[in-house]
This record gives sequence, C-alpha cells and structure tokens, in this order.
Amino acid sequence: MAIILTEAEAKALLTKVLSYSKADECEVNLSGEERGNLRYARNEVSTSGSLINKNLAVQSAYGKRVGTATIDEFDEASLEKVVRRSEELAKLAPENPEYVGILGPQQYVKSSGFFNSTAKITPDTRATAVDKSLQLSREKNLTAAGFLQDNYGYSAMMNSKGLFAYYPSTGVNFSLTVRTPDGKGSGYVARGYSDYTKLDTAAATRIAIQKAQGSAEARAIEPGKYTVILEPTAAIVLLENIYFNMDARSADEGRSYFSKSGGKSRIGDKIVDERVTIYSDPTNAELPASPWGGDGRPQENTMWIEKGVVKNLAYERYWAQKQGKKAIPFPNNMIMQGGTSSLEDMIKSTQRGILVTKLWYIREVDPQTILLTGLTRDGTFYIENGKIKHPVKNFRFNESPIIMLNNLESLGKPERVVSTETDRNYLVPAMKIREFTFTSLSDAV
Repeated sequence: MAIILTEAEAKALLTKVLSYSKADECEVNLSGEERGNLRYARNEVSTSGSLINKNLAVQSAYGKRVGTATIDEFDEASLEKVVRRSEELAKLAPENPEYVGILGPQQYVKSSGFFNSTAKITPDTRATAVDKSLQLSREKNLTAAGFLQDNYGYSAMMNSKGLFAYYPSTGVNFSLTVRTPDGKGSGYVARGYSDYTKLDTAAATRIAIQKAQGSAEARAIEPGKYTVILEPTAAIVLLENIYFNMDARSADEGRSYFSKSGGKSRIGDKIVDERVTIYSDPTNAELPASPWGGDGRPQENTMWIEKGVVKNLAYERYWAQKQGKKAIPFPNNMIMQGGTSSLEDMIKSTQRGILVTKLWYIREVDPQTILLTGLTRDGTFYIENGKIKHPVKNFRFNESPIIMLNNLESLGKPERVVSTETDRNYLVPAMKIREFTFTSLSDAV
C-alpha cells in the first residue's frame, strides 16, 4: 500500500477500519509522510537521509471509558486487531470525567498547503540546492554548516458519527550557519516554505556570509537596556511563548500570564501596544495550514490579539462546556500583522542601539509574566547615528515578550520565518524595541 494516500483512498481505508468497531464511539486517525534531508558541515555533505512513515490510531469509547491503540501494519488482520485492542483497553480504563464524546460531520474551509514542487523533491534536487550554497562559502574561504529538509504528507480522520477530514501538505526548511576561518565571525539564516520554488539557497547563503564577515571583529560593550532591532528570526522565539500560553483553562485556573484574580482571564484586556494584531488563518497563502484541529474541530480565521487587546483564548471542548464558552481549538498557524518600515529604515532611525540576527537557548524564568532568558548569536551589531558601526560580543538577555511589545517603536512587513527553538513556521515582522534588557556578556559567537 502506498505511503501517501489520496483522499478517496484514505476514506476507503478509514471506512474499512470503522466497520470493525463494536464500541459506543470510535475515531480513527491516519497519517503518512515522506521526508528527505541533506546535512552538511565544514563545507562538505555529511549525511543524506530519508524517512517514510504511515500510522493509524484507533480510539474506542464505552461511555466515558476510552482506549487508544496504534499500528503501522495495514493488512486486514492487523486493522481488525488494532480496533479490538483499543476496545480492550477502553473496557479496562477508568472513566474519564472530562471525555465529551466525538463530533459529528463538520464543514471546513479550503486550505491549499500542498505543492507539487515540494512533493517531487529528489536527492538530486537537494544536492543541487546545497551545492549552490557550498560554492559560495568555499569561494569566500568560509566554513558552512547547513540542513535542508523537505516533507510531503497527509493527515485524515473519520469517526462513527460521520465526520471525515483529509488534508495533504508539503514543506521545506533550510537553515545555515557560516563561520570565518578563525571562528570569530558567525552568520545565520533560516528559510521555510510550503512551495519549494520559493527557496533560493544561494540568496540565503549570501546573507549568512555577509553576517559572518561583518561579525568577525566583535567588541565588548556594557550590558544594559538598549533599543534593539530584532530580525524576524530573533523575534519569533520570543513571540511564540505568548502563543503557547494562550490556553483558556490555564488562564481560568490561575496558572498563566493570561490569568486574573477571581478565576478570570485577560480576555478583553489591552496587554500590548495597539499596533500589535495577531491572528490565525488556515487559508493564508504564505502560511497555509490544516483547516481542522486534532479532534476534528474546524480551524477558522480567528483574532487572538487585536490592536493590543486579547480577543480569544483556546478552549478545549470539555472546558468550553464547563465555562459556557465556544470551543476554539489551538491554531495551526499564527500570523502577526506588521508595519511599513524596512530594516534599513529602522537602522537609520536609531541613534544608539543593537541589531540582533538570532536569539537562542530560550528558557522561561517566570510563567506569570512570560519572562524569558536566552542569548544572542550569529551576528549582533552596534548601531550609532543611524548606521551599523561594528559587531558586538553576544549578550544574555532577560525579557518578557509582553513587555517587549509594550515598548514597540516600529514594525516591518511580515515574513515567513522558522523558529530555531521549535522548527515551526510563522509569519512575523522585524521589530524595533526600546529598553530591551541585556544582563551580561557571552563569549559565544
């Protein structure tokens, strides 16, 4: 059986699996993917890999007793066996007081996250793309280490109440670090797309080369509060910690930044600058996403923060019923609106500040304020009188993205960016922030 099934093939398989069910309720999830990658270091390819995977998960329920079993074999005997196993587990399980049952048929928006250009990538395609990068780093006598990974897959689900969902998708991520021969200069770049034709490894490599050459003679300056310009790659690793905290239950139970006294949440509160608007939209052409969540709920165009005001938090179905709210699933993508400033404009308007290429090793210090710590890396530069004057040694920072977005000066245009912490893709702008807190120096490059 093929790894990647069409919608009709997936529907036929799921229908067969459900025909074996004897439980009160049954839900079946099916996924398949093909992945390929090419890794290089010291200007030489080190590994070339591929992965194929197909899995089936069956959830059976008797009342509020629920059992789940998974399998990666697809002959008829195995399909029936995994259903029986899930039923056995359900009968053995204690009642789950928060089980709310499965959904009936749903209506989904159309999202186009599948591109033939990415699905048809071969080892030769990867080699050609990486060779363009390696030629540039070798010509400049620099050392490059990078990773190119692509995936083509689908997810599907069906249940005993008639719900069916199917979504195919593709993606390609490219990341690269370039170092000077003495190891004193380092530049980084990352790119992510659904459509492989948008990836230009040579153009990305030139950016990393420029950062590496420009950061080689870094000078130490005193830590403290500075105006910073965060490139999208740096900004996203802070912003996504806001996204991860946007859960209604943890807010209502007093366990997150979005909590308020008296068992309330910050929905309706203005928490950041009015220029900040964050939303999700599975149909976004630059960042397409599945139009349904893990439990089959439709993903819709949802406003999370509008003009600085919290508009929604994610509600699981049990908690939504208990609180009398609409059950809003966690989004499958996140988009932050931007402004019109270019990176050059931000630099020109800065009297004294720091340009940050990348933040890494992000750790949470205080969940109630989303206070984070981490380090700059791979190209940090001092700005004076509207010009980049020289590279600076890296810093450790302590900052909350909430405070950061209250100290906003200007925003660039949203760009698709890959988080160096999670490998997830987002749309976020570059941003200029005042009074960003650097606490100490770091010897890392």
